[in-house]
Amino acid sequence: MRHPYAMPMVMVAQRVLHACLAAVSLAGAAAVVPPAAAQDYGQGAASERRQKGQNLPVREIERRVIPRMPGAQYLGFDYDPATDIYTLKFLRNGSVIWVDVDGRSGQILRRTGN
Repeated sequence: MRHPYAMPMVMVAQRVLHACLAAVSLAGAAAVVPPAAAQDYGQGAASERRQKGQNLPVREIERRVIPRMPGAQYLGFDYDPATDIYTLKFLRNGSVIWVDVDGRSGQILRRTGN
């Protein structure tokens, strides 16, 4: 005698397949927006302000700051267009160091980390 709640194997396989397809499609939709979009916006804003003469070029800021970080590996920068602050990131002995620099003057505003 068949169990009243038993389903044929084909129906079970179809439901599992549909659940897997739904999960894959949701994961694919999340991957459409690149995680670096915010950084691209900051770099674009920095470039636009530099071209207008409002900010120093990032290469000039790097030229001023990197020599002040002996023994540290330079990882790159972020730019906040709302404050005109560049944040240069360094790595030294397994610790991350952030150096905030005014984009207009090139002056170091603060340094966090060791």
